[in-house]
Amino acid sequence: MPNWMVEFLYVVLMSKRCVFAFLLGIILFFLISAYGHHALENFQLQGVFKGIEDVVRDKFLRRYDKLALGALITCWILAIKFYIKDRKRFL
Repeated sequence: MPNWMVEFLYVVLMSKRCVFAFLLGIILFFLISAYGHHALENFQLQGVFKGIEDVVRDKFLRRYDKLALGALITCWILAIKFYIKDRKRFL
C-alpha cells in the first residue's frame, strides 16, 4: 500500500471528528430527502390550481434535494477541515 494511503487511513481512523462529520453528512442527506418525499407524498391542490399540482410538487422536491445536497457538501467540507487539523496534530 502506498505511503500516502497509509497516512490518510491512519489520520481518518484516529480522528473521531472527521468520521462523525462524514457520517453526519450522509445521514442528513438521506433523512432530508426522505422527509421531503414523505411530506409531499399526499400533496394535493383544489379547484383551478389542480393543473399545476405536479409542477409545484416537483419544485418543492427540488428544494428539498438542494437542501439535502447542501447539508452533505457542508458536512464533507467540515470533515476535510477536521482532517487537515488532525493531520497536523497526529503527524
